Amino acid sequence: MIGKGHSIARTGASIGYGWNQEKDAEVVLKEYLAGDTPEEITEEFKIIQSQNERCINNTLSFILSPTIEDGRDLSVRDLEEISKKFLKEMNLQNNQSIGFVHRDKAHTHVHIYTNRIGFDGKAYNDSFIGKRSQLAADNVAKELGLTRVREVQQDKLQELNPQRQAIKYIHEKVMENRPKSLDEYISKMKANQVTVIPSINKSNQLQGFRFEYNGVNLKGSDVHRSMTGAKLIGEISQNLGYSRMKEVPNSLKLKDKTVQLSTNMAASIAKGLVKQVIKKSLDAGIGF
Repeated sequence: MIGKGHSIARTGASIGYGWNQEKDAEVVLKEYLAGDTPEEITEEFKIIQSQNERCINNTLSFILSPTIEDGRDLSVRDLEEISKKFLKEMNLQNNQSIGFVHRDKAHTHVHIYTNRIGFDGKAYNDSFIGKRSQLAADNVAKELGLTRVREVQQDKLQELNPQRQAIKYIHEKVMENRPKSLDEYISKMKANQVTVIPSINKSNQLQGFRFEYNGVNLKGSDVHRSMTGAKLIGEISQNLGYSRMKEVPNSLKLKDKTVQLSTNMAASIAKGLVKQVIKKSLDAGIGF
């Protein structure tokens, strides 16, 4: 089961979407609420939210998505139990909440809207709410014997083994020629039908790489643990003769654009370089 969550300001519109009858919506959860329409529920939310006018994104929106197979067998009562356990994991069991199941597609999923403002007028801390939602949903899936995200991911990677092995083989062949820059590496991978896609965040920091081959798009670590961003850049740095932490650049040229390396990535690259230097010295019989 997958869990997603974020804070929103569009309370009425979101609850109206959740209650959309065209999506075969059914109410599966109603906590500390009496209304029977989206408008009535929204007004009840607003009464509590009026105690804390400083909080703009004052509603929490969650989506719980069991696997297609699990979703087929889940009743309204089952989905209510899942929703309540999820809210408890998030420490939101005492806040107003309304939940709907949508069965208009093969993938059954539940939309939960929770008042971010508690009855005490305090706003719920939404830091890292996306990650926390994932963990809470995984804990509930584990407790109830539902398929967990890790199991789904492992099954998917197993199915994509031929493509993963092909990408890794091409990567190894390209690295045998010791490319001296990321652009050179990306160009040579492209010549072998693998598109390398840099993952760059809003702060212009390089997070890693994705690899697209034969209709499949995978992040480096899903291809193989040796193909993370830090390890790839570390190998190319070795080709340039870098061997010490102070030599690891904090920025790189990538397609005529300068991107930054996060502190963690730079440290990981440096650690990898040091390990390689030690290994080469030991292999050569040089003592320290």
